[in-house]
Amino acid sequence: MNRVTSLAALRRAAAATASLSRNQAAPLSSSSFTTPHFLPRRLIHHSGSASSASHSLSPNSIAGTMFFSVAAAASLSQEAHAKESLHSNLFNDVVLYQYEACPFCNKVKAFLDYHNIPYKVVEVNPISKKEIKWSDYKKVPILTVEGEQMVNSSDIIESLYKKMHPEGSSMNTEEEKKWLRWVDDHLVHVLSPNIYRTAGEALESFDYIASHGNFGFMERMMAKYAGATAMYFVAKKLKKKYNITDERESLYQSAETWVDALKGRAFLGGSKPNMADLAVFGVLRPIRHLQSGKDMVEHTRIGDWYARMEKVVGESCRVIV
Repeated sequence: MNRVTSLAALRRAAAATASLSRNQAAPLSSSSFTTPHFLPRRLIHHSGSASSASHSLSPNSIAGTMFFSVAAAASLSQEAHAKESLHSNLFNDVVLYQYEACPFCNKVKAFLDYHNIPYKVVEVNPISKKEIKWSDYKKVPILTVEGEQMVNSSDIIESLYKKMHPEGSSMNTEEEKKWLRWVDDHLVHVLSPNIYRTAGEALESFDYIASHGNFGFMERMMAKYAGATAMYFVAKKLKKKYNITDERESLYQSAETWVDALKGRAFLGGSKPNMADLAVFGVLRPIRHLQSGKDMVEHTRIGDWYARMEKVVGESCRVIV
């Protein structure tokens, strides 16, 4: 009954937003909510690989259970502190153009935070995108380092890693590469059907998006109510597209699959995170305190790994300007 009531409320809200100016509503309804990922394409406007960056939606279209002693916990803490001074002075004038809730932007932020690389943030308005009009690339994340533009989350991370390791050491092991692909090809597709699973969860998700995004007042209201309404129905199409029978079970299975991949290790990288650890953490971070994220931690073994990741990644290195 509550679900029906919430859905009815969403529909009434959508009807109310229809009375807004067509010039305001059109960009939001026509292209802002057509992505197969966590957020609408115009709210993320990015995918994990260059080949899929232009996809738009069409109808056809987790930690371990190890017990850590005080000594082990202290060791992890020391590693976290040791990494803080390693790369902090290597990059100057780093600026991230992003949407706050975008999982791919959060992949980049997890890398920057873990490596203690200070960065400024420019929150892009997902409708006007005036903050990135200077660039020919109209998706996020965009990262500039001393004015040099980098695009695509995986490419950005690889470029930064190579600058940190100019001796030419390999960025990824085969295991790492396998799970990096898994993040972009599987994990991200499980998120949307979960965070927009019910009318209430759709509103919860868009309340977060609207409150953290770069919106004007009217845009914020449109994003919250019209966006939640649209994505509630889009999520149903995504569920069918990716052959998801039960949204929560799919999320739980993904979390358990990741925990199994750890094979009893603190991180996939062993005693410290590797790029796959950071990618999974980054993608999951935006949903952690939504209902779907709470359920995931409560019903799977991923919570311990996630807590370790929070500790070693540490505080944000975002520079407030």
